[in-house]
Amino acid sequence: MAKARFHLPGLRYNYPLNMFWMNMLKQYPQYFYDDVEIGSCFGEFPLSLWNGGRLAIHDQCDAGFIKSVVKNINSMGVPVRYTYTNPLITEEDLDDPYCNFCMQVADNGMNEVMIFSPILEKYLREKYPSFAFNSSTCKEIKDIDTLNEEIAKPYKYVVLDYNLNNQWDLLKKVEHPEKLEVLVNTLCEPACPRRGKHYENVSKNQRIALANRNLPKEKQIPIIPWYCEYGDKNCIHSIMDYPTVIKPQDVYEKYIPMGITNFKIEGRTANLFSLIDTYCMYMIKPEYMGTARLLIINNLTNMGVISVNKPKPSHWP
Repeated sequence: MAKARFHLPGLRYNYPLNMFWMNMLKQYPQYFYDDVEIGSCFGEFPLSLWNGGRLAIHDQCDAGFIKSVVKNINSMGVPVRYTYTNPLITEEDLDDPYCNFCMQVADNGMNEVMIFSPILEKYLREKYPSFAFNSSTCKEIKDIDTLNEEIAKPYKYVVLDYNLNNQWDLLKKVEHPEKLEVLVNTLCEPACPRRGKHYENVSKNQRIALANRNLPKEKQIPIIPWYCEYGDKNCIHSIMDYPTVIKPQDVYEKYIPMGITNFKIEGRTANLFSLIDTYCMYMIKPEYMGTARLLIINNLTNMGVISVNKPKPSHWP
């Protein structure tokens, strides 16, 4: 049977979890379903102007950290995939020094870029031809003819609009299912009417946050508010009744037999414990879930990623 290739979220906040997860796959393969492998670790190094989809405005990575993350993930035989899906990119944004530095660090023929803007795609293909390019779900392609046209373009993978998940009659018409990637655990309400606006809000706030770095506090621009009653509260356990969620058994019993073998896990800025549950649900055999979960939590605690406070001593009387 073909492998289930899972794409893990996060190059910054989830980096310790993802490195441990990849090592656990090598060290304890018996915990995992027999046909699991890691296809990439995706995301960005905050704060990247080209980034899209998720916002992290109170952080910035230094050069040493970026180099280390790329080197260590690649050493596991896994590509780094930049999520450069800002829909509001302009020609003036293309020479951004930080984003170009990140590209240069990963310019070794092994890594990938998830893309949305035609302006940025043209620039990156010309300047960094060693990267593999992927088409983002942000394009919200919802009909089979347009989807097949997109798949026919020179992309490694095309990420399916989540609203087409589990629509078997349509998925059977995909001409190259091996190039399709599906988002298994989207927290968004099915057919969310604000999804595109949410992407734009992230892009606008990212630009504001970068501008604010060079302004005194009294002159800083307010962040544009955004609230989502679905994505802000949902987790893997609360979305299992959504028709857009791909259940773990369907990965192995329906999608892989159809030739669809790439599965993206949402969660670049997710709650760490929710993400651990998500990883275990999709990749760990049921009889090993408790063992794997405790192994992860104990190791992340020992690494200082998870802090467990002990009671403070006191006196009586």
